[in-house]
Amino acid sequence: MYNTDSRNTKTLAIIGIRGFPGVQGGVESHCAMLAPYLASEFSCRVYRRKPYLTDESSTPVGENITFIDLPSTRIKGFETVWHTLLCCMHLLFHRVNVVNVHNIGPGMFTPLLRIMGIKVVLTYHSPNYEHDKWGKGSKLLLRISEKLALTWANHIIFVSPVQRAKYSQNILNKSHAIPNGIPPVSHSDRIDFLKSHNITPRKYILAVGRLTPEKGFDTLIKAVNLLSEPYTLVIAGSCDHDPKYMEYLKSCDINNRTIFTGYTTGEPLNQLYSHARLYVLSSRNEGFPMVLLEAMSHSLPVICTDIPAAHIIELPPHQYTPVDNPEQCARTIETILAEPDERTDYNLNAYHWQDIARQTCQVYDSLLNRKEKK
Repeated sequence: MYNTDSRNTKTLAIIGIRGFPGVQGGVESHCAMLAPYLASEFSCRVYRRKPYLTDESSTPVGENITFIDLPSTRIKGFETVWHTLLCCMHLLFHRVNVVNVHNIGPGMFTPLLRIMGIKVVLTYHSPNYEHDKWGKGSKLLLRISEKLALTWANHIIFVSPVQRAKYSQNILNKSHAIPNGIPPVSHSDRIDFLKSHNITPRKYILAVGRLTPEKGFDTLIKAVNLLSEPYTLVIAGSCDHDPKYMEYLKSCDINNRTIFTGYTTGEPLNQLYSHARLYVLSSRNEGFPMVLLEAMSHSLPVICTDIPAAHIIELPPHQYTPVDNPEQCARTIETILAEPDERTDYNLNAYHWQDIARQTCQVYDSLLNRKEKK
């Protein structure tokens, strides 16, 4: 356990995210779960983007966490650059011991933070330049940002050991593999949220995530429409930037088998996990899929696309399906649905947030307890 004395003298800033609570996104969820544990060791300052904040964002999240809400845009690509620059300007006059930059896009400002004399930890969530939503120019900028961030960061935390293994020994020497985690879960017997969307318990397939091309929901929708038995597909997530993509997903649902619940959290999401028949991760690429861990923590049978991130926890071969192959995905789903409707126990001991926070604090403390090479 951490020291719970609220008079912390060590200070930490978290930048590169849209914010939490009440803001959709895997990196946002990561920080929302991790920050309360970090706050028992550090006074945490979290920088948020005003346009993304919701009514839920005003919910208290615990002691020693301060939110700094700065202007931003919703212009894809530009919002990260503008907001992270504002964060750096604020940090110039309101300094902290350590800045934790989340992901490689905001990481372009790592050299500036270091020049300002601030110690920087980069948390590398995913290689964003592999995402289909970015054009050639944006992908090039992300690769440049990655190079700057990896070179200039004092330490790097990779949530995926698969991603970490790709880099040179110089990067490995200052990096750490610390995974995403899962919160304690409990089964919900309530079904009021399901009823509000006409969802029948145990007769639906669940997928969770932002509605972006890299999540592969179009392939999953097409696969479910091929099933011989009319299971419903429930997708919990919203479309942040491009409403046309939502229309495209709806057009894939030729047999009207898909229900979109929008951004879903808390008890409603717990109900969806608790009463699903099967969870499918259909992503084209991922860093470390927290939603997969969440589904497994609810003991759901799962199917994953055959991508490196889905092999961090090894599953039986028949539970993997090729990327962008609706026909094979449908066959894989039918294979699992033909099995007895039973919950599965997974070994998730390595994914407790308290242990993850302890390892993360050790990385921060290593910067404060010894003189770091320039």
